[in-house]
Amino acid sequence: MECGGDEQAKQNGGHGSCDGDASEWKKVAELRAAVEAQDPAAKCKFVYMMRRFLRARDHNIGKASAMFLKYLAWKRTAKPNGSITADEVRNELAQEKLYVQGHDKMGRPMVYLFGARHIAAKRDLNEFKRFVVYILDTTCTKLPPAGQEKFASVVDLKGFGYANYDIRAMLEALDIMQNNYPERLGRVFLIHVPYVFMAAWKMVYPFIDDNTKKKFVFVADKNLDATLRDAIEESQLPEEFGGKLKLQGFNAPCN
Repeated sequence: MECGGDEQAKQNGGHGSCDGDASEWKKVAELRAAVEAQDPAAKCKFVYMMRRFLRARDHNIGKASAMFLKYLAWKRTAKPNGSITADEVRNELAQEKLYVQGHDKMGRPMVYLFGARHIAAKRDLNEFKRFVVYILDTTCTKLPPAGQEKFASVVDLKGFGYANYDIRAMLEALDIMQNNYPERLGRVFLIHVPYVFMAAWKMVYPFIDDNTKKKFVFVADKNLDATLRDAIEESQLPEEFGGKLKLQGFNAPCN
């Protein structure tokens, strides 16, 4: 079966060019054999994807194979038709709380999220979960053909209040990303962070794995401009943050 969600591997013909450490690629081959032995239908040709699962479990074949098999089971139910369409998440898209646009200086696609536009009382959890998958898959299609497997994000929490406080949604998004899109997240800048968000963060933090915790950066207002400009070229930085990029809304891809 096709494992999906690995646009970079597709662009490389479905196979890794074996860049990197030879011993790591040997472990990838072992992981592939272990997965196919437990699930004969899992004929995954996307070795870059398997490498990410391997890295997420510190190169432990047993843990990585268990994680990958769980991912395959999740994919069959979460994306029974192979992908999520814009029509399936129309209510989430209509809120215009998230933009996938531009790249940082490392060539990583940028995801800009405006937390105050998420209204907890109006969200449907199942649609929200589909929305998370839709956004992650779309972001992956914006990765360069080779050399970069991660994306970066800026989460703007200006105006975030109790109406936006949604622990359940935060945990669901975290679970989907960590367990099904491992090693995709590069960096998250959290800006304009209010006290009410920190209360939610303290509840979510224990559920974030150690490798992912290191990728979240809280930026003080006094350091905001310098921090963003150090990471993102002015042409790729949204006007909202003093750059020249005009955010034009989320453009749904063809499915």
